[in-house]
Amino acid sequence: MRDMIRDEVRAAPPYAFQEALGDVKLDQNEAPRDLPEAVRRRLLDRLADADWNRYPALRAEEAHRALAERDGWHPEGVLLAPGSNVLIQTVVIAAGLGRTVLTVEPTFSVYGQQARLLGAKHVSVPLQSPGFTLDVEGIERALKQGPGVWFLADPAAPTGNRHDDGAVERLLDVAREEGWLTVIDEAYWPYDRRHRLDQVRGQPDRIALRTFSKADAMGGVRLGYALGATETISELTKVVLPFNVSTWQSTAVALLAADAEANAAREARIEEAIEERARVYATLEAMERVDVHPSVTNFLLFSVPDAKWVYDQLLEAGIRIRRQDHLPGLDGHLRVSMGTPNENDRFLDALTRVLNLEVTHG
Repeated sequence: MRDMIRDEVRAAPPYAFQEALGDVKLDQNEAPRDLPEAVRRRLLDRLADADWNRYPALRAEEAHRALAERDGWHPEGVLLAPGSNVLIQTVVIAAGLGRTVLTVEPTFSVYGQQARLLGAKHVSVPLQSPGFTLDVEGIERALKQGPGVWFLADPAAPTGNRHDDGAVERLLDVAREEGWLTVIDEAYWPYDRRHRLDQVRGQPDRIALRTFSKADAMGGVRLGYALGATETISELTKVVLPFNVSTWQSTAVALLAADAEANAAREARIEEAIEERARVYATLEAMERVDVHPSVTNFLLFSVPDAKWVYDQLLEAGIRIRRQDHLPGLDGHLRVSMGTPNENDRFLDALTRVLNLEVTHG
């Protein structure tokens, strides 16, 4: 039986996420508000008219055109998939097998997980303290040992910061010279109001990843997409399994990308998250025994004296946040997503009570 499964699969741990109870859900960086009811009804009406007994379009052309229009991109330079995770796997297969997958650490764990599962060499370069900045010299040394795939989440996850523009530009140039494909994961760019598409446009060695799971409030639908040069996207399309985007998924994208009410609601969600991030940050910063890090995303990373105990106490109070203390360089850290103002108030009130108890506990 053991010989039937590859060693890389047996050695890899499963993706770490523990489902927890609690009526305030601030653990997965989702949008706290769903789509407007009128938008949901329009989407359901379109789904009711679709042919469910037929295969979807091979490349979900209508959805690709809608995304291209929204993001100012060429339709042939867009690749839609059932979640950004699928595209991460696609890129590793296309450009990482037999080569190297380079990441920083800490970062989104799926990059390294897919490298190890698929048998690619995984190299990680720790971020520097303070501020989780890029180790430019260390990453340059790793790039010179390539080629392969370099994943850079910017804005960064789980740390929440935006990387220095000059450092990123310098490393992009080195990566191109050394034959790497660079993937800039922009899952959280809407909350920063800045992106790096100008550094991707017209560059066949670079792609940007985006998701519908955050600002677009479609985490349950599982949709992500890549933007890149048409020749690069054409090669990646060969790796993605055919008919992988369902009629339901492509219909949702085609409607939401072009729907005025949906886009207005998206902007309102983004603005609320930015305002709440500033408010919650200020409150955490004023708390004793809390060290909170600046963020340009829809979450905040902070440390406390006993992260596991604080997490457990918050869970007992019905508040679900995310432990990060298992990640390299993040001892004692927790992460909280921005919810509605009421949800954030409940988190802050509960944390205040827990920290008061922590004095006795400690």
